[in-house]
Amino acid sequence: MHIGDGIRSAMVSIASHKMRSFLTTIGIVIGVIAVVTMFSSVYALKDLINTNMERMGWNYSVIIAPSAASVNNANQRSAVKTKRRAAQNVNPVDLDDYYTLKNELNYKAIYGMVETNTLQRMGNEDNYITLKATENYFFTSKNYLLSQGRLFSPVETQEGLPVAILGYKYAQKYYPDREVLGETIVLGEHRFRIIGVLGSDQLNRSGGMNFNTWERDRELQAVYVPLKYGSYRFVTGKQVPMIYLQAHNAKAFEKMKAKARQILLARHNMYPNFTFMDIGAMMLNISTEIDNQMKKWNITLSAIASISLIVGGIGLFSTLLISIQERMTEIGIRKSIGATEQDIFLYFIFEAIVLSLIGAITGILIAWMLLSVIGNALKFPLYLPWAGVMLGIFFSLLIGFISGLFPAIKAARIDPIKAIYYLD
Repeated sequence: MHIGDGIRSAMVSIASHKMRSFLTTIGIVIGVIAVVTMFSSVYALKDLINTNMERMGWNYSVIIAPSAASVNNANQRSAVKTKRRAAQNVNPVDLDDYYTLKNELNYKAIYGMVETNTLQRMGNEDNYITLKATENYFFTSKNYLLSQGRLFSPVETQEGLPVAILGYKYAQKYYPDREVLGETIVLGEHRFRIIGVLGSDQLNRSGGMNFNTWERDRELQAVYVPLKYGSYRFVTGKQVPMIYLQAHNAKAFEKMKAKARQILLARHNMYPNFTFMDIGAMMLNISTEIDNQMKKWNITLSAIASISLIVGGIGLFSTLLISIQERMTEIGIRKSIGATEQDIFLYFIFEAIVLSLIGAITGILIAWMLLSVIGNALKFPLYLPWAGVMLGIFFSLLIGFISGLFPAIKAARIDPIKAIYYLD
C-alpha cells in the first residue's frame, strides 16, 4: 500500500464515522490545548520580563559613581590627610570626565545625572521638588515618552541653558489640564523655561506586570534640566555623581566597561576614586536564573499537560479496538482480494495518526483563539509559541502511533476466512 492510498483510506473511514471520530479526538484536542497554553504562559512571562528589563535600560549597563573614599575625601579635604599621596590631587568624577567618556566610548546610551532638592512656592504652599540634571539618553533608555513639547536641543545641552522638562506626575499635580509650554517655572533660586512634559508611564500600565514602580514613580514626579546646567549650579567642581553607560550587546559590554575604567584611571592619576555598579552582570544573572526556572516549569507543565494527551491516546486505543469488530467484513474482503498484513497494518496505523493530527491542529487553533481572548481581556501579551506548537504536534503523533500500534497489529493478523465467517 502506498502512503497516499493509506492516508486516503484513513480519511474515508474517518469521514464515514464522524461522531466516533469526533469523540475520539476530543482527548487529543484537550491535551494539545493544555500543552500550547501552558507553554504560552511561560514564554510570555519570560519575554515580558526580558523585554521590560531592556526597556528600563537594565541590560548590558553599568553605573559609574564615586567611591566612599572619594566622597569622604571631597567632603573632608581640609580636615583629613589621606594615606595615599595620589588621592590628594584627584578630583571626583566631573563633567569633563563625562564628556571624555561620551566622545571615546562605543555605547548604545550614555547620560550623567546630578540631582538636588529645592523649594517651590506656589501661593501659600511650599513643596520640595526633585531637580534632575541629565541628557536625552535618559528618557530614551528608560522609555519615557513626551506628551507635550520636545527634548533638549543640542544647543541647550552644550550650553547648559535654563530649560526644563516636567515629569508627568509633577505636571498632573501642579499644572492639571493646562498648557505649560513656554512658561517660566521658579524652583528655589532657579528659573526655567518649560520646553516639554513627559507622558504617563507606558511600561507600567494598569492590567500588566509592574516593574520598578517606586523608582519610576519618583522619576515622573521630578523636573529635568540639562546636565551641564546642573553640574555647574547644583554641585561644586562640576561633579557628575552618576554616569550611566549601556552597551549594544553582551560582547561589547565588557570592552566598553574596561575602556571606561582605563579612561577614568588615566584622568585621575591612576587613583580609583570611583566605582562601577555592574547592573548588566546582575541582570545577566537574573536572566539566567529566570531561564533556568522557566525550563523547570516547562518540564513540569509539559508533564502535567501530557496526561491529557495520554488520556486521549487511551480513548483512541479503545475506539480502534472496537472498530476492528465493526470492520471484520472489510478486513476479510481486503485480504481476499490481495491486501497483505502490512497493508491492513498501515490502514489502521494511518487512521490513528490522521485522527491525532486532526486533533492536534484543532487544539492549536482553539488554543490560539483562547490566547487571543485571554490576552486581550488581561492586557497581557500572550502569543502562540512555536516550541509549544511543535511539542503538541509531536506528542499527538507519538500518542496516535502508540495507541494505534496494537489495534493495527491485531487487525493485520486476522484470518480473512474467519473475518468473513465472523460477520456472516
